[in-house]
Amino acid sequence: MPNFKYTAYDSKGKEIKGTIEASDMQEASKKIKAEGNTPISVNEEGLLDKDLNISFGGKKVKVRDLSVFCRQFVSIVRSGVAIVDALEMLAMQTENPNLQGAIQDVMTSVQKGDTLANSMRLRKDVFPNLLITMVEAGEASGSLEIAFDRMGTQFEKDAKLKGMMKKALMYPIAIMVVVIVVVIAMMMFVIPTFADMYADMGQELPLITRMVVGLSNFLIDNWLLCLIGVFAIAAGYKVFARTTFGSYLIADISRKVPVFGVLTVKSASASFARTLSTLVAAGVSMMDALEITAKTMTNLRFRDAVMEAKEKVAQGRPLSEPLKASGIFPPMIVHMIGIGEETGNMEHMLDTAASYYEEEVENTTAQVATLLEPMIVVVMAVIVGVVIMAVLIPMFGMYEIAGES
Repeated sequence: MPNFKYTAYDSKGKEIKGTIEASDMQEASKKIKAEGNTPISVNEEGLLDKDLNISFGGKKVKVRDLSVFCRQFVSIVRSGVAIVDALEMLAMQTENPNLQGAIQDVMTSVQKGDTLANSMRLRKDVFPNLLITMVEAGEASGSLEIAFDRMGTQFEKDAKLKGMMKKALMYPIAIMVVVIVVVIAMMMFVIPTFADMYADMGQELPLITRMVVGLSNFLIDNWLLCLIGVFAIAAGYKVFARTTFGSYLIADISRKVPVFGVLTVKSASASFARTLSTLVAAGVSMMDALEITAKTMTNLRFRDAVMEAKEKVAQGRPLSEPLKASGIFPPMIVHMIGIGEETGNMEHMLDTAASYYEEEVENTTAQVATLLEPMIVVVMAVIVGVVIMAVLIPMFGMYEIAGES
């Protein structure tokens, strides 16, 4: 769904700005009003706005930063420190400039008498909707410390999952980059030397050598064009990924691509179960919990499936039915949710499912790394081997001619 930039007045008449995700402008206005704000202007965020959404004030706030913030908040508040003082202490010791500024803004708003959740909502660019909802539920039930403690665990789990996914991708990407750099260096500097030598000998070169020399000459003559082409492809992919068709195509490919597709499905299942469990445990209604959980899903197919499930649950159907009908959630998680609905212990079953799939992601990541290492070595050996053969085969021919003479 697209994002909409808006300007509105809050309940105290203060002008606020932000972005909100909605299917159209009318739905965006309804969501703004549902938050207790009066919209002044609502406009769809364009591609240029998204591209320019860069933080120049400091480092981006990572999930791990939010986890540390939640853990520290719980420790300070449990010591008997008032919320305003706790926020001041956290702002002073937080190293991330963006998070530090957000905490200071929240502290100022709380000092003026606003609730902690509403104050954090003013900085939705830093604090995710999941955290704000949990804080709001914690304030309403008098269990604010528990809410922050659960969010600390949630963010830790999210950071761990993302870390494992990056670990699985980092090694093959690093090796491929090294191979590409080495091959380009050989094409640009090594092959031309041998090509000149072979040209002086005047003998006919093998096909593989002619192909490599031709590629070398092309890179040398058109290196700037090739560089521009690489950047154009990268920019084109970024633009394509922002289109509706492109985003769904990428979502489908990421689920079905060999090796990594299984990892994507298990990671999404773990994230879904953990987030929904955290919200249900905090007393958030199932409708709100499903909507918030859907917005945390990075894969659009899973996001749409959860939103569709929300509509079916609103009609009185059990959650397990639309999840099963979607065809993208693994049978295990559907079955465990079904048991939770029958026994009335949804929170426990979601926790169990989350722990299971988090462990599966860890095991699958290790298997992917183990599988990719020999594959990458073979690919690297073939690429470098072809270049070396192209250089050596004519040399062997030269030696034979020299020996005969």
